[in-house]
Amino acid sequence: MVRLKPLLNPQQLRTALAPITPRAAFQLQPLTTTCIRASSSTTTRPAGEIPPPTPFIPDVQTFLTVIGRGLSQHASKFPTWEALFSLTSDQLRELGVEPPRTRRYLLQWRQRFRLGQYGIGGDLQHVEDGKADLRILESDRDPVNPRKYVVNVPPGRSVKDCSLDEMSRVRGYKVEGAKTIVGPYALPLKGGEGVRVSITEGMWEFRRGHKIDGGERRRTEVRYKKRIAERREMRERGEL
Repeated sequence: MVRLKPLLNPQQLRTALAPITPRAAFQLQPLTTTCIRASSSTTTRPAGEIPPPTPFIPDVQTFLTVIGRGLSQHASKFPTWEALFSLTSDQLRELGVEPPRTRRYLLQWRQRFRLGQYGIGGDLQHVEDGKADLRILESDRDPVNPRKYVVNVPPGRSVKDCSLDEMSRVRGYKVEGAKTIVGPYALPLKGGEGVRVSITEGMWEFRRGHKIDGGERRRTEVRYKKRIAERREMRERGEL
């Protein structure tokens, strides 16, 4: 008679059949909690939450102006800031926001704004009538090689007139040479004491690429037909 070898020895069998103790159940809990936290921490705010306006983007008109693609013409269709960030794609279509790629673009920028992913100038804190002044702040920690920073100051104020709490550093701008601030949409102030950044149509716009010969899907076919047409013309002219 052939004896079958048990798959588990008695000790392994007792371990497998033993009920899960409260301690074991407690040890399993952190794994589940960690997975939930990892999946829910991908965004700064919930998808449907309405973000507050910022000093640089205080209203609907400004938001639609800076993201470009002609969306500023639809500003009157959004009576409030809340409406701008709460309307669905179907509701935007009913309002006449066309074509579909324009709606998708608006929804994309709404989500970016929720996440705090602003365009140039989005971190400016001192803005008046759509204009912000940038100045140069020199650090005195190293008198031999002082570091220079671009800061946003209240309108009409100089760095000397402001405390550190009244100034905020900005991204996307840097100092070149002795006292030249360079960056997008930076226009020099009178006297060369800094630059001014103003709200401009399309300053946050993502430029669309230009299709060449029908784009990637039809490029081979279009270029083949072009070569046939070119050879036909050359034969007609007697060049072939």
